[in-house]
Amino acid sequence: MTASLSDEVIDYYREAGRMASTILRKGAEMIRPGGSIREVVISVEEMVQEQGAGLAFPLNLSLNEDAAHDTASPDDERVFNPGDVVKLDLGVHLEGYIADTATTIDLGEHGLLLEASRSALDHAVSLVRPGAMVSDLGGAIQQEIESRGFRPVTNLTGHGLARYVIHTPPNIPNFSFPGGGKLEAGMVFAIEPFATTGSGRVSDKPRIEIFSQIGMKPVRLASARKILELVRERRGMPFARRWIQIEKQDFALAALVSQGVVRAYPVLADVPGSVVSQHEHTLIVTDDGFMVTTA
Repeated sequence: MTASLSDEVIDYYREAGRMASTILRKGAEMIRPGGSIREVVISVEEMVQEQGAGLAFPLNLSLNEDAAHDTASPDDERVFNPGDVVKLDLGVHLEGYIADTATTIDLGEHGLLLEASRSALDHAVSLVRPGAMVSDLGGAIQQEIESRGFRPVTNLTGHGLARYVIHTPPNIPNFSFPGGGKLEAGMVFAIEPFATTGSGRVSDKPRIEIFSQIGMKPVRLASARKILELVRERRGMPFARRWIQIEKQDFALAALVSQGVVRAYPVLADVPGSVVSQHEHTLIVTDDGFMVTTA
């Protein structure tokens, strides 16, 4: 398999991936016009906990031009509408070993767009092996998406995964670029192509529902201290605003962000009226090829 990861660690990655894949499919089956966004998010997250696993990050559920970082708010009343394109991005961990996987559900007529991100993922995965160039994976993603008349989202990337850490090297871009590193046996990472009908770049929206602790400093606000107590067990992994419903939580979160203790993750979106699709798998580079943990 690979001499650089123990059998125990590989087993954790594989089991987390198996759970994530199964739960993601069940979540996708729940998405239909008129259905509650909040109910889907909570149901999927509860499935993870019922399996005895942890959430590596809040379930991302992003609609249409929104590409990432949205999830249900505490009092979310949104429903799915006919024509929506829904991205589900799920992170599951066992003892900190993470499986990150995503799919897109089409409630309209965007089949070719979904095919673009799915085919881009399949092509990039097929190139994974020790010594493969990261730039070649990006080129394969770009080719599959552009050949269908869409743009890759160039300022979102796939990413390495480490224990309790969701974003590490290597970055796996969604476009071809000169240079770049080589893959090595034992690397664990997610490939996640985004295809869009829009500009090919995402930017921050005002909506913020996801945060993570990034530092430790003395804080004076009692409500801020309470939040840090509640998220300590996350070990820096992201959390949802709805997970910490306490008095004055929004004021306390804003104070923690301003002090550099907590990072905010605004919803990332392409231009209004565009549509984005996403597909994602987690892989381990083996001595002679690769293993997809989330297949």
